[in-house]
Amino acid sequence: MADSNNAKSFKPFITADKSIPEVTWKAIILGAFISVLFGVANAYLGLKFGMTVSASIPAAVISMAILRMLFGRNVTVLENNIVQTVGSAGESLAAGIIFTIPAFFIWAANEQLVASGYDHEVSKMQIFWLSMLGGSLGILLMIPLRKYLVDREHGNLRFPEGTACAEIIVAGDEGGDKAKTVFTGIAVGALYKIGMNMLKGWSESVNYEFKGFLKGGYVGVDATPALLGVGFIIGPRIAALMLSGAVLGYLGVGPLIAFIGEQIPGIIISPGEIPISEMDTSELRNSYIKYLGVGAVAVGGFVSLIKSLPVIVSSFGEGFSQLIGRKSVSGAPRTDRDIPMKWVLLAVTIIIVVIWALPGTELHILGAFMAVLFGFFFVVVAARIVGIVGSSSSPVSGMTIATLLVTCLILLYFGVSGVAGMVTAMSVGTIVCIAVCMSGDIAQDLKTGFLLGATPRKQQLTEFIGLLFPAIAMGFTLYFLNEAFGFVEGATNRTPLLAPQANVMATVVQGVMNANLPWQPIIVGGMIALAVELLGISSLPFAIGLYLPLSLSTPIMAGGLIAFMMQRTARSIKVKEARSLRGVLFASGIVAGDALVGVLVAFMIGSWTSYADFYDGHEGMMNTLTGAFGPWLSLIAFAALASMLAWMALRGFSSKR
Repeated sequence: MADSNNAKSFKPFITADKSIPEVTWKAIILGAFISVLFGVANAYLGLKFGMTVSASIPAAVISMAILRMLFGRNVTVLENNIVQTVGSAGESLAAGIIFTIPAFFIWAANEQLVASGYDHEVSKMQIFWLSMLGGSLGILLMIPLRKYLVDREHGNLRFPEGTACAEIIVAGDEGGDKAKTVFTGIAVGALYKIGMNMLKGWSESVNYEFKGFLKGGYVGVDATPALLGVGFIIGPRIAALMLSGAVLGYLGVGPLIAFIGEQIPGIIISPGEIPISEMDTSELRNSYIKYLGVGAVAVGGFVSLIKSLPVIVSSFGEGFSQLIGRKSVSGAPRTDRDIPMKWVLLAVTIIIVVIWALPGTELHILGAFMAVLFGFFFVVVAARIVGIVGSSSSPVSGMTIATLLVTCLILLYFGVSGVAGMVTAMSVGTIVCIAVCMSGDIAQDLKTGFLLGATPRKQQLTEFIGLLFPAIAMGFTLYFLNEAFGFVEGATNRTPLLAPQANVMATVVQGVMNANLPWQPIIVGGMIALAVELLGISSLPFAIGLYLPLSLSTPIMAGGLIAFMMQRTARSIKVKEARSLRGVLFASGIVAGDALVGVLVAFMIGSWTSYADFYDGHEGMMNTLTGAFGPWLSLIAFAALASMLAWMALRGFSSKR
């Protein structure tokens, strides 16, 4: 595949004068299946750990393997491109959903909020429509930007995931080992999760709370495949930043607050409701450290946004001129044909009307206006940012928090507050967040298509198919997960899914609308994040580590260390790249396997009473059988999994190093 920094001289893999099969029934069906698969898996992963994993590369590899197996050589690279275009949409939709929608469940589980009059319940149908409206808005608003961001800026904007997908698809003859690596990872992750979680063979989490020295602090590890795989994918630097935030919160701030409580017996400090001396590490987190994390995440997101101001200004100006001024060119080459601008404008107008008329969201005309306005602004921003740093580093949470805060202030100005204001603000934030996530996904997909020589219009149309099927599944998935685990402490008698971003956003909106936000610890957390930024370090991963429990950061750090060792011991760039690709493919597989079994467990708990009784009662039996050796069994199993990840990255299925 030719490469050039000059867009005019660039020649795609399939040139514009060639016409080969692209959108076929087999590509659509397989893409839709992958979209739902990774959408549901990432919904669970994001709710539990606060992060999702890109589905583009695994979708491309799985597509090549399955289509080649079923249809032999009678499959084109453009068909594989359509599969990954459709298949990657589910992961992006899941990210937008899990950052926002769980806030409604969190509010409904808040007894004080319910007692004060909160009675809103988000339905599966509302989740579907919010998904479709936000996703469609993100896809449509990206269309007028394609010519500028993907075509003209070729060589300047790399779109890392999109470029990687194109390279993998072109290297289709090498797809056998790559596909085998992904499927092996899925099998290993699923078997590990079945043994640990479904059959309760060993504990998922191993923790130790300090009683004397450093009382109030703890160390621990959630020994799961998903966290190990995520750590390898994001790399050692981001993993270390997350761990540093967790160390400060749970080995620094926690013991300090506990020390103060010991020195002044009986003291109760708001927002805590019991004496500090009586709090365990979980109560210290929920009363104080969590709010430090809220402030740190908010400031970290805003700082990421501020750093992107030059991109925002240039992209907004170019995007606006493209949106109002671009006309379709008659006779344009196949590789330069988009959905006509008149249809884009008509579809956006219809979306505004549907948002205004959507029942149960309290959006109305003001909410519809804010959703589309902020959606357009941040879609332009996000599309440019993912071209520079990739989808995984795009500050989606910061853009959503900015949307929520401004929306809350506008609503308060117009006299909308309380429950109605909370529902309206979060509905606006949901649509904008989903639009931002989907725009980043289609931007990467269009870059892949640009490099391969796909027809943009066909990619844009099939992206709606990739949005539709996971949108149907998301409401059911969230309801099952909420009923099985809940999104707040105490919602069920099981360990909850923390939904960190949604908890942050629920806290911010509720506090602003009801004027009861615990500003002091939030401001302190923001100052901590600002201090980290002044040290020249990215504060957003640090802030996420401060918000999440320490036991989630340690296995991520383990995965990051494996990636670090694989890179440092490589003897050449070629070996380093090969190890990185093998490791990422296997890590993506174990993450997917873990997440899919997690969703299956939630489904079984919610629909099978006998299994729910087994799940709730078996952990005590397991601990009785294993005794003091139980934690060591978990650590041994996790170490074995980490060793397998290192081996797959080092050698894979090849004898060559």
